[in-house]
Amino acid sequence: MQVDMLHFFAWYVLLSLLGWLTFPLAWRLFPSLADRGFTLARALGLLVWGYLFWLLASLGVVYNDSGGIVLSLLVVIGLSLWISRKALFGQAAEMIQWLRSRKKYLISVEVIFLLAFAGWAFVRASNPNIETAGGEKTMELAFINAILRSPSFPPHDPWLSGYSISYYYFGYVLTAMLARVTATPGAVAHNLMLSLVFALSFLGAYGILYNLLEAYRLRRSGGEHKGSSRWLALLGPLFLLFVSNAAGFLEVLHRRGIAWSGQPGDQNLWTTLGRLAHRDLQAYNFWTWLDILHLNQPPIQPPAWIPDRFIWWWQDSRVIQDYSLSGTLTEIIDEFPAFSFMLGDLHPHVLAMPFVLLVLAFALDLFFGGEPGRTDLRLFSLPLSPLHCIFGALFLGGLGFLNTWDILVGFSLLAGAYLFARLRVAGWSWERLKELLFFSLPLGSMAFLLYLPFWLGFSSQAGGILPNLEYPSRGAHLWVMFGTLFLPLLVFLLHLWRRVKLPADWKAGLIIGGGFTLVLWMFSVVLGLLASLKMPDFVSGYLQAQGFFSTGLYLGAVTLRRLTFLGGLLTLLALIIPSLAFLWARYKPVRGEEEEQEGVLAQHPATHLPAPAPSPLPFVIFLILIGAVLVLAPEFIYLRDLFGSRMNTIFKFYYQAWLVWGLAAAFGTALLFIELRKAWRWVWGGIFALNLVVALAFPVLALPNKTADFQVPAFRATLQAARLAGDPSPLRTAFSVWSLDGARWFHQFYPDDAAASDWLASAPPGVIAEAVGGSYTGYARISTYSGASSVVGWIGHEDQWRGTFDEQRQRGERDIPLLYQSNVWEEAQAIIQKYAIRYIVVGTLERSTYRVYEINFQRYLVPVFQSGNVIIYQVP
Repeated sequence: MQVDMLHFFAWYVLLSLLGWLTFPLAWRLFPSLADRGFTLARALGLLVWGYLFWLLASLGVVYNDSGGIVLSLLVVIGLSLWISRKALFGQAAEMIQWLRSRKKYLISVEVIFLLAFAGWAFVRASNPNIETAGGEKTMELAFINAILRSPSFPPHDPWLSGYSISYYYFGYVLTAMLARVTATPGAVAHNLMLSLVFALSFLGAYGILYNLLEAYRLRRSGGEHKGSSRWLALLGPLFLLFVSNAAGFLEVLHRRGIAWSGQPGDQNLWTTLGRLAHRDLQAYNFWTWLDILHLNQPPIQPPAWIPDRFIWWWQDSRVIQDYSLSGTLTEIIDEFPAFSFMLGDLHPHVLAMPFVLLVLAFALDLFFGGEPGRTDLRLFSLPLSPLHCIFGALFLGGLGFLNTWDILVGFSLLAGAYLFARLRVAGWSWERLKELLFFSLPLGSMAFLLYLPFWLGFSSQAGGILPNLEYPSRGAHLWVMFGTLFLPLLVFLLHLWRRVKLPADWKAGLIIGGGFTLVLWMFSVVLGLLASLKMPDFVSGYLQAQGFFSTGLYLGAVTLRRLTFLGGLLTLLALIIPSLAFLWARYKPVRGEEEEQEGVLAQHPATHLPAPAPSPLPFVIFLILIGAVLVLAPEFIYLRDLFGSRMNTIFKFYYQAWLVWGLAAAFGTALLFIELRKAWRWVWGGIFALNLVVALAFPVLALPNKTADFQVPAFRATLQAARLAGDPSPLRTAFSVWSLDGARWFHQFYPDDAAASDWLASAPPGVIAEAVGGSYTGYARISTYSGASSVVGWIGHEDQWRGTFDEQRQRGERDIPLLYQSNVWEEAQAIIQKYAIRYIVVGTLERSTYRVYEINFQRYLVPVFQSGNVIIYQVP
């Protein structure tokens, strides 16, 4: 535990220094924000540092070692100081004065970062294991260790020798970079990076909401700074990282047996609803009507208040239920941040979170006006400084490298913010669309070019767009998934309409929102018809499997189903139409017309002065609109991939929607507390409290379940046993129940394999051969923990990363079995030469998987390591 604490403090100090050293850069990049980007400085510094190191290592300028990392850091610090030299060293020393005037806020931010980082590190220390037979942690650790062992970039693929990683792996570069410079083992770095991402996301959400609220307060008070948003800003991380879907609360009700009643054949409301859902259920009641896996089964007896089904919390990420017309259930993933951090997988959608918030903050600054300047691009010019153009592209391209799906929401944020800023200054005309095009093309092109080495080596399983004709999401499921956000968002929009009297063009909102939905539906139908023409045999076979013998009958059935399940679509339109109505009413004035008076100012007739800054309300409304479109899109189309369903599209789009909706809901909640008076404030307070009870049931109950009550019982038992045994340091022994070492489980249960991995981690580099098996199993254990490149690892994952199959299947299904089982040395030798194998692992897993003909290895190879039943042979 003491060693883990040293690693923790090394990371904490490094990131804190990085934040302060790159704050001058943030100062220049976020001039319109109240905190000048202080809460985002750590994420900004980490992104720029990682980008420079990756680029220099990819170009061969530096090696992938501590020297290259430190040199890159020095360049970042120098760049930060040079860009902000006037603010730092000018006569006015503007930045120094600003820092002195905001001591309370700065201290609050530092305390928040420390508590968030330490708090989640404690959670990870209570459940640190990277098990070789579960989750995505195995894959993530394999990437981290492979990057640590690669002398240059692109890093080698740990599970496909001779190839580089074909995945959005930038987050793992950042992890390995921090691990190397702090001498942290990869398995410890995995848990520390997850804790760091949590802390950076916490800080980013806090800072964004703080800036939104400060802008709102300034505009509301006519430019006078009254009050502080430091405490209300905590709603940002609350909604982003802790508020969860309602499934956890439903688990409690189900375990208690509440609303479980009804017998087969009962004629009641639930019977009718169940039949409409086309389910063959034994009893119709609320739970069978809701029809979420496991919750539609009778509760365990006797009733209890705490869910105790094995890993019950897993079902909270499987709320959406897709049934085909024939009744076949397809698994759909609908994660949300609280689930992701509790699960502990360091996947790209989690790694990218702080940097999505960085882009969102950059878009907010752009919306507020940013830094005055102009960039001349010869054919046209942009009303942005060159610095902002470059870093906007750097941030956007970084999202593509971190988690390619996030480019969509990042680009939408930047383009939308730019458009609204131009509309506010120049009013509406068709010229705005031209400006938007001239902004978007250079931004996208620059984002691509800045990360060109990554894109040149990247292949994907994506294969176009497919129509979603028969899987409309039920309104009940959408409300279980997003209801804890829907409630504050809808109340917020209602407040803007009825009490703030924000101008709204309802006709435009209805036409645009309804028209967009109709176009999406028609587009999906056209895609389906085109598919029937292009692949008639496949489509005909699919239709027959569903019980249809013509396309017309099928389209009629899916249309009827969509009309039956209108609840989800109506809910989304309830967000889309008001958002469009407010935005259209605000930004349709002709050129030169002054900004319309906000409804907030209308409540204070004495205020006639122009607002000191743009209102943040349109930006928040825009966030609501983006989230609604992200959730609406998979209702009609999805990305074609190896999963063959809309599972992955919903997974990624819903996650992005949660990020923007979470911040919008936090702002709406805060605004309601600021604006409402007397009885209405108490009413809203009660609604908010009830919503929190539902929303926090998942983390409050799931975290103790996942961490074995945070290892407190284990600590007490170990302490008592140590004292009884006469241990001279019982507390130190007891504290060992907490550890950040993700490999501890591996060392404990597979000591010989772990010893072999440790030996290979420090041995001269070379390709290894080990047993090959399926994903989410104990296979590929040696390459995962050593970072060495194996001939092939988890084949299914390589299929997903590359979108091709032949190479990895040839290796795993033919060549590696032949290597271990052939009694003809020449056959084995040919495979060794084909893949340049240097080390061959023979252990319990190899002997149980293959009929190993070890005589070949004993006769022709050199045993260089042995621990128990595990032997490593080296090719001379």
